[in-house]
Amino acid sequence: MDPAEGRRILVAVDEGDESVHALRWCLTNFATRGDGELAPPDTILLLYVRPTPPTYSVLDASGYLFVNEATAAIDGYSRAVADAVVDKAQKLCALHSKENGEVKVKVDVKVAVGDARSVICDMVDKLGADVLVMGSHGYGFFKSEDSRWFCRALLGSVSDYCVRNANCPVLIVKLK
Repeated sequence: MDPAEGRRILVAVDEGDESVHALRWCLTNFATRGDGELAPPDTILLLYVRPTPPTYSVLDASGYLFVNEATAAIDGYSRAVADAVVDKAQKLCALHSKENGEVKVKVDVKVAVGDARSVICDMVDKLGADVLVMGSHGYGFFKSEDSRWFCRALLGSVSDYCVRNANCPVLIVKLK
């Protein structure tokens, strides 16, 4: 981390309330707005990971011809969802980071395609993130002798994977 530039905080966002809550918590409680040269502002790196587009053979399971228009429609929908999620996250950043009409937190947006678990960990390295912030579903607790099941039950598979594999500290914000 370059002290003259502030921290680079990677926030993984998706369609769920959990990621919105994590971003809001990060902006309110964690990200530094900065005070000029003494405390430079942090940079929020918003990351949305689109799923890999499905691949189809010329004929689908029912024997119908799967045309390019259908795959283009699926890809278009995926892009529209990504745009909506990123737009919502950027508006939240703008709302929380303005002070006296001046934006105090830098925001950079990245959209990637692939498996969310591996893409998030790869982007931590690629973007030079100092910390990764993620939301968690916190769906419940499953008793098990194996602690991995405990982590997955509490965190979810993506956040569990990132806690284990990201090359930076990972901050999990649980939705209340």
